[in-house]
Amino acid sequence: MEYRLSKHARQECQRRRIPLSIVDAVMSAPQQMVPERDGKQAYQSQLVFGDGRTFLVRAIVDDRDEPATVVTVYRTTKVEKYWRLS
Repeated sequence: MEYRLSKHARQECQRRRIPLSIVDAVMSAPQQMVPERDGKQAYQSQLVFGDGRTFLVRAIVDDRDEPATVVTVYRTTKVEKYWRLS
């Protein structure tokens, strides 16, 4: 998928130590896409980081833009809060 990172998303990746390769992996093949407010989507995947802990990586995306804009990115251990069961 073609996308661009907003300045804020780029800063948050750096601040939160989320490699751009992880953002690319989530954007290319998200395990889930769930609706967020204001017409945005959360592209999210559960990933194991270097310390062996599983995090949910969420990219909040405005996919009405061309190309889609990643507004922000974060990781959380609160998988059950955001993960949608089928």
